[in-house]
Amino acid sequence: MLRPDYGLSNGSHEELERRARAYVPAHPFHHDRRRLLRDGDGFLLVVDGAWRSFLTRFTVAELLEDSAAPREPEPVAEEPPAPEPAEAAPPPSPRPTPEQLAERDEDGVPVLPSWLGRRDLP
Repeated sequence: MLRPDYGLSNGSHEELERRARAYVPAHPFHHDRRRLLRDGDGFLLVVDGAWRSFLTRFTVAELLEDSAAPREPEPVAEEPPAPEPAEAAPPPSPRPTPEQLAERDEDGVPVLPSWLGRRDLP
């Protein structure tokens, strides 16, 4: 029976053969014989183990439809950003007085940190 030639594209048949030759199956761990057969547009790898033979088929296929494929996002028309309302910047916190900075609790730890109210810090 002759099979139609589906026209494998740009070296896909050579890549498939390369992968079939390099493939190392998990079973059998030790094999007695390994055969790679060309079957139409694909390959069949037959690995004989001590008790039985393991078959792996290599084919090239084109995905035509996938019901679980992620949908492409719909294009969103970009709107110009709305101008932000001009808000007055909050007034900077006043710098603590030297008396407030000198205040310490019963353990001797300053009550207010020395960096509080500094305008040169972010």
